[in-house]
Amino acid sequence: MTIHLAGDSTVAPTDHGATSGHPEVPLLGWGDELAALLDDDVRNLAIGGATTRSFRDEGHWDRVTEALRPGDTVIIQFGHNDQKDPAELAAEGGYRRRLTEFVTEVRDAGARPVLATSVERRWFADDGSLRWSHGSYPATVRALGKELDVPVVDLTVFTRWLYAWLGEAASAALFPHGAAAQAGLAVDDALASDNTHFTTAGARYVARYVAEALVSIDGVHDGTEPMGAAIMAAQQG
Repeated sequence: MTIHLAGDSTVAPTDHGATSGHPEVPLLGWGDELAALLDDDVRNLAIGGATTRSFRDEGHWDRVTEALRPGDTVIIQFGHNDQKDPAELAAEGGYRRRLTEFVTEVRDAGARPVLATSVERRWFADDGSLRWSHGSYPATVRALGKELDVPVVDLTVFTRWLYAWLGEAASAALFPHGAAAQAGLAVDDALASDNTHFTTAGARYVARYVAEALVSIDGVHDGTEPMGAAIMAAQQG
């Protein structure tokens, strides 16, 4: 089985440090780290700047579907850039319609669609709280998943928890500017304020969550004997 990834820069392959100017501080999406955590092949066709519309218009979606085989999985994560075009790609308009088309075409090929909500932007307010940056787009994905009976990996919730758990200072290391600062390396002003795109640590955290979510969706361990009785017996013994 092959896992195909369709999405934007927060999913996309590494730039090997081209953006930061430092090979040890790459910019990459979580999709770049996923293959190392799974036994299945991973085919990452996500690309920076993509919307649900541009991904099809530029031919990337055709590249996904032409390689699909029955039993494959397609993880679909868009939203970061769709929200920049509310006239054409409103959450309950063009965005929802295009996601529905993707799901239908994956199923028509005998493969399994999995929807993912967008990873959150690391935007802390002055009072230390984490801002919500995606509006209703994640809710649209959740509702569509329920309506179409498609599994949803909620990366908005996971990354919000991750940033809050680490805290404002420590979570900076998930992004190129934070990793560069730790290494004593300089980055340009654009990257210094970029709290959207991950470096290796951030991509790896999210990929680990996606990998665990896929195991759960597959029901790999659903037949495992619960350990509660064994634990109680060991404690009593």
